[in-house]
Amino acid sequence: MRGAPSALLLALGAAMALGPLSSASAATIPDVGGARLERVAFADLPGWEADDHAAALAAFQVSCGPILEGRAALRPAAAAGVDLLAACRAALPVAPADARAFFERVFVPHRVIPPSGRGFLTGYYEPELAGALAPTARFATPLRARPAGLVSLAEGETRPGVDAALRAALRDGAGGFRPVPTRAEIEEGALGDAAPAIVWLEEPGEAFIVHVQGSARIRLDDGRVLRVGYAGRNGHPYTSIGRLLVERGAIDRDAMSLERLLGWLRENPDEARALMRENASYIFFTLLDSHDDALGPIGGAGVPLTPGRSLAVDRGLWPYGLPFWLSGALPDADGVVHPLARLMVAQDTGSAILGPARGDWFVGSGARAGTRAGLIRHATDFVVLLPRSETERHQGALGGESRR
Repeated sequence: MRGAPSALLLALGAAMALGPLSSASAATIPDVGGARLERVAFADLPGWEADDHAAALAAFQVSCGPILEGRAALRPAAAAGVDLLAACRAALPVAPADARAFFERVFVPHRVIPPSGRGFLTGYYEPELAGALAPTARFATPLRARPAGLVSLAEGETRPGVDAALRAALRDGAGGFRPVPTRAEIEEGALGDAAPAIVWLEEPGEAFIVHVQGSARIRLDDGRVLRVGYAGRNGHPYTSIGRLLVERGAIDRDAMSLERLLGWLRENPDEARALMRENASYIFFTLLDSHDDALGPIGGAGVPLTPGRSLAVDRGLWPYGLPFWLSGALPDADGVVHPLARLMVAQDTGSAILGPARGDWFVGSGARAGTRAGLIRHATDFVVLLPRSETERHQGALGGESRR
């Protein structure tokens, strides 16, 4: 799940808790996080018929597990609501060949129109890096485990003695709470043995990128490959160091990429250490020894991500499991731009993913996926598929609703 990728506070307040999660209720809600929802038909979505709906259905069915079981998410998001729950129940018996018909029968597309007119999409990936299980002269930068007393806080949730803006707290051992230290404080030893290192990496910049991506594959000298996944964060606000470098003129905006950022961090170690500490957010990890190597890392929803189908969204505005149709144009790993017309599923979140038409697309694992993810910073059109209300589902069963 994305490490850096806090969520935008709801402009809708209690209305969102009731949920614009059905097409009927959406008509009564003026906006979501400042964006207008405009109901459209599936026929209005360019490329809809040609997409691999079975792949999207498989991702959606994975997302439905926690929703149907009432299982808590790794990072809490907006409530799913009864209509999304009903959509999940309906999805269980659907075969891949019937995927398109399922989405058209159970959901209604709504164009998400933010004040800027279009949404914005970035990409993220699962790095693969060399590492060690014990510190050495080469491997001296730790990834740390979640402290035992860490409490993750949802939007609007607070703890006594902790700033309401923070999204996590530490139990103080006396029945109270205290703020979790910042990145700089943790690196200076503020957590002591409470957050032991689980693996050691070669470069501080590499560790920072793992914090941003939220997961990684670690290659050991004996040939084993371990996986680390997101286990929590210190709850402090995220600051983009790439944006800081652009603002300060260190890297041109058009030239900014993941490779360029890593190169700058390597070439400027002293400045890099200070720069990375300007991002107070810090991510904790866990070893995923039993995780299926064929699956992606675990996202904020608590399910494995699917390369090309999993989307990180603003968890304060959208529930996990909602399908989104994205259209536009994106580069591949070679920089060649291709049309984008794809159904994705909200399965993750990130501290930098703020707004109703802001997404982060999980590209995959490894260096080539990282190259592509680093190139994706593109205006994109977002359409959210909201589950039909019970009334509309009944009308559809009676033939009163077009499945266009």
